[in-house]
Amino acid sequence: MRRYPTEDVWREIAFLAYHTSWSLDQLLELQHRDRLRMVRMVNDVDVRARDTRAPANA
Repeated sequence: MRRYPTEDVWREIAFLAYHTSWSLDQLLELQHRDRLRMVRMVNDVDVRARDTRAPANA
């Protein structure tokens, strides 16, 4: 069984914790695949929100 790097897990948890109101226990309960999917989805929402706030002449 391959172990996922601990630092990467904490980065994902920190990212999701910053953008959600989920507890540490809830975030740790996510399966690896689900956590990565949530990170991608939250990031996509964040990028789209930033794009809509960007000035037109930027």
